[in-house]
Amino acid sequence: MRNRYLDLLRALAIVRVVVYHVTGWATLTLVFPAMSVMFALAGSLMAASLDRSGPSAVRRRLRRLLPSLWVLAAVFVPAMLLTGLPLTPKVLLWAFPVADPPANYWGALALSVIWYLRDYLWFVFASPVALWLFRRAPWPTLLAPYALLAAVEFGLLPAAPTVLREFGLYFGAWLLGFAHHDGLLRRTANRVLVPAVLALGVAGAAWIATHPGPRGYDLNDIPLGNALWSAAFILVAIGRAPASAAWVDRSAVAGRAVTVLNRRALTVYLWHMPFVVALTPLVDVFGWSHQDPVGLAIRVVLVFALVGAVTAAVGWVEDVAARRPPALFPGGVRPVPARGAAPGRPVPAGGADAGRPVPAGARPVPVSPAPAGYDRAVLPAPRAPEEHTLKLSVR
Repeated sequence: MRNRYLDLLRALAIVRVVVYHVTGWATLTLVFPAMSVMFALAGSLMAASLDRSGPSAVRRRLRRLLPSLWVLAAVFVPAMLLTGLPLTPKVLLWAFPVADPPANYWGALALSVIWYLRDYLWFVFASPVALWLFRRAPWPTLLAPYALLAAVEFGLLPAAPTVLREFGLYFGAWLLGFAHHDGLLRRTANRVLVPAVLALGVAGAAWIATHPGPRGYDLNDIPLGNALWSAAFILVAIGRAPASAAWVDRSAVAGRAVTVLNRRALTVYLWHMPFVVALTPLVDVFGWSHQDPVGLAIRVVLVFALVGAVTAAVGWVEDVAARRPPALFPGGVRPVPARGAAPGRPVPAGGADAGRPVPAGARPVPVSPAPAGYDRAVLPAPRAPEEHTLKLSVR
C-alpha cells in the first residue's frame, strides 16, 4: 500500500503549482518549493521501480510519461503550425522532448511547462547509474549536483547547457528521493539532520536575500538559493515522513481528491498553463489584477474548473499508460469477486487487496498507485509569429 502522506504531498504540490501560475505570488515558492518536492518524490519512486524491474524500469517510466504529452501535442502542435510555427524536424521533439521543443509566439507561453518532462526524461535515463553510484558512495553522490550548480552560478562553467544547469538544480532533489527510498534519511539521527537542515536553510535564505531576481524573492529566479532552500525543506517534509497516514482518508472527499490528483497529476500539470494564459485577458476586461483578491479567486476557480473538465475528458490516458482500467474519476471502489469464496464488500480499484473480498466489518480504503510523474511562471512571450524554443527560467 502506498504511503498516503507522500500522496498528500504530491497533491498539495500540484495545487500549489496551479495557484502560483494564476496568482504569480512569489511567497508560494518559499513556503512550498513544489517542483523540488515533486522531483524528490519521483526519485523515490524511480529507485523503487529500479529495485523491482532493473533497467527495464526506464522503459516503463517512459511508457507512463509520454502518452499524456502526445495527447497535448496532438491538440496544440497542429494549432501552432497553423499560426506560424515552421514545420521542421525539431517538431518531433514534441513526441520525445529530450531538448526544448519549438513553439510559436503563443505556444511558448501556454506550453512552457514542458521543461519539466525534459528534465524528468534525463533524470530517468541517468537513474540506473546514479542509483548504483549512490549506494556505493551516498554522500559524495548527493553533494555532486549541488557542487555542479555552484560551479555554474559562480561562472566556472559559463557555457553550461540548460540540461546541465537543471541537473545541478533538481537532480539533487531526485537523489534525496533515492535517500528516502533506501531509508538513509530515516536512519539519519536528529543530531545530524537538524544541523544540516539549519545550515542549508540559512545558506539558502542568505543567498536568496542577497541575490533577488527580477521578481524579487521568487525561488524560480534564484537557482542556487532554490536548491539549498528546497533541500532543507525536503529533509524535513520527506526525511521525517510518517510511515503511513491513514488520517488522509478519514474524510472521503479529501481522500478521493488526493487520489484523483495523484492519478491525474501529469494531465493537470500539462493542461493548466494553457488555461492560465487563455484567462489572462480577463485582467483587462474585468480588471482582475493580482491586487484584486476577488478577481484572483475567480480566476483560480475558473482554471481548476477548466482543468477538471479536460482531465475528465483525457485523463484516462494516464490509466491506459499505467495499464490500469480507465476511470473517469479514479479512486472509487468496485466489487471484485474472489474465486471460491463468498462475495465480499467492494474493495479499492487496484492495490494489494484487489481480488480479495473485504470482511463485512472492514472499511475499504482507496489505494493510490504511483502517478507518472510533475511551476514555472513564464516570461512574456514575443509577439511576432516566429519559431521559439521553450527555454523558460521560471517554474
